[in-house]
Amino acid sequence: MDFTSAAFWAALGSIIWVNILLSGDNAVVIALAARGLPPHQQKKAIFFGSAAAIVMRIVLTLIAVEMLKWPWLKVVGGVLLVYIGVSLLLEEGEEGDDDNADQNTGLLTAIRTILVADLVMSLDNVLAVAAAAKGNTVLLVLGLGISIPLIIFGSTLLLKVMERFPIIIVLGAALLGWLAGEMILTDPAVVARFGELPHTTQYIGAGIGAALVVALGLALKKRQHASAA
Repeated sequence: MDFTSAAFWAALGSIIWVNILLSGDNAVVIALAARGLPPHQQKKAIFFGSAAAIVMRIVLTLIAVEMLKWPWLKVVGGVLLVYIGVSLLLEEGEEGDDDNADQNTGLLTAIRTILVADLVMSLDNVLAVAAAAKGNTVLLVLGLGISIPLIIFGSTLLLKVMERFPIIIVLGAALLGWLAGEMILTDPAVVARFGELPHTTQYIGAGIGAALVVALGLALKKRQHASAA
C-alpha cells in the first residue's frame, strides 16, 4: 500500500479510531492496577503496561481468528477476569512503605496484571482491528503504536478521577465482571452445547458476573479489614 495514498491514511485512521473505541475497558484496568503504587511508579506502570499490552495485541491480532475458535478459551478468560476484578477491588493504595524491593515488586505485579487483563479482554477487540488493517501488518503496527499515548492519557485521567471518586473503582471491577459473564456465554463450547444464546441471556449473564465480582470483592475486603483490626 502506498504511504502517500488516501487509502493508506484512511485505513490507518480507522485502526486508531477502532482501537480507541475498544480500549475503554483496558484503560480502566490499567488505572485500577496502577492506583495502589506510589505516584512516581504509577506513570511507569501505565507507560510500560500500555506499551507491552499493545505489542502483545499486535501478535494476538495475527492469530486471533483461529484462537477464538478454541473451545473453553473464553471460559478460562472469563474466570481470569473475575479473579482480576476481585483482586483489584481488594488492593489498597498504601504509600507509607518506601522499601525499593517492595515497590519494584508492586510495579511488576501491576504490569503483569495489565498484560493478563489486556490479553483476555482483547480476544474479541483484535478482530475489529484486524478487519480495519485488511491484512496489512505495517498498518496494524503503526495504528496500534500511535494508539499508545492515547490509551496512556485515558488511563492517567481515570487514575486521577478514581482518587477523587472511589466509587469508580467498584464500577471498574464490575465492568470486568460484566465482560467475564459475556465472554463465558459466548465461548464456542457453550454455543456448541446450548446454541447461540439470545442477547438478553448474555446481558443477564454479564450482570451476574458484575454482581459476583463486586459482592466477592467487597466481602473479602470487609473480612480483610476485620482481620487487620
